[in-house]
Amino acid sequence: MILPIENMKPAKWWESTEKGKLLCTLCPRYCKIGDGQPGFCYIRQNHGGKLYTTGYGHPTGFAIDPIEKKPLNHFLPGSQVLSFGTAGCNLGCRFCQNWSISKAKLDELNSTEASPEYVVELAKKNHVPSIAFTYNDPTIFGEYVIDISKIAREENIKSVMVTAGYIDKEARKEVYKYIDAANVDLKGFTEQFYFKQTISSLEDVLDTLIWLKNETDIWIEITTLLIPGENDSSEEIKNECDWIMKNLGDSVPLHFTAFHPDFKMLDKERTPAKTLERARKIARSVGIKYCYVGNVHNTEGQTTYCPGCNETLIKRDWHEVYFNSISKDKCSKCGYKIAGVFQI
Repeated sequence: MILPIENMKPAKWWESTEKGKLLCTLCPRYCKIGDGQPGFCYIRQNHGGKLYTTGYGHPTGFAIDPIEKKPLNHFLPGSQVLSFGTAGCNLGCRFCQNWSISKAKLDELNSTEASPEYVVELAKKNHVPSIAFTYNDPTIFGEYVIDISKIAREENIKSVMVTAGYIDKEARKEVYKYIDAANVDLKGFTEQFYFKQTISSLEDVLDTLIWLKNETDIWIEITTLLIPGENDSSEEIKNECDWIMKNLGDSVPLHFTAFHPDFKMLDKERTPAKTLERARKIARSVGIKYCYVGNVHNTEGQTTYCPGCNETLIKRDWHEVYFNSISKDKCSKCGYKIAGVFQI
């Protein structure tokens, strides 16, 4: 579907530059966009010297997911979440596992129309306590995120960002204003990996993580997709875990998830289970209290244990929760305070 300009939303975060180009300041890519052209993400476009977003009000569809699928294990565990995304993305991940959405233009997809009010009403109608901006990176439809999450907060519905964290320092203050939780994809732990495999920057993502932890009340969890031969060495994993311990503390949940061949990485094998187990062991050895494995069946690696007494608190397999014995936010056995958001 090609949108007429009257159906596009005027965008925020841009300024005029030389020769009629517009500088988009939403993310650190800082695209200079000529008239009639889109930026890297496809959905932010220059029309007549003004920047518009085609993503606003045009999701590619909705789903009801377990919150553990985001993955968030310490944010309303066992609950469901209304999930959606739009076309486009501001990263260029060669291993993207949602590439049919994130690499598509709006006119290549069967998108729907949904006002912010409609999205919140849909969550209420389905009796879900939260809305997730996911599938592609919600940074690029930040205007839509702001309007939905503001209304959702007024209705006591939580808002979740599933994101790569690649966002401008000023823009993120507005985009995240009404956000309650975020899972940030820390895609690797070298600038070389980020440049070669995602066409973005590790430093910008680390800065976002520090900002989220130190300057907001947003609950955060981190996911790293381990790709054989690319970002799965013990040295790189340990460097990542050491950085998390030093800059974010020992209580931010860390998820190591399994890669499967997709998009432009069809030549790679699936992540062996032993790689995930090795990564989890490294994380626990440096002091990270809550480390999980994902995209595999592994009850031990997906279960939450009490750091105080090692009691099994939330037993999981894949995205299914078998039981949850946390009492409010404490271990039901020893009273240890468990990091997370466990009540609305």
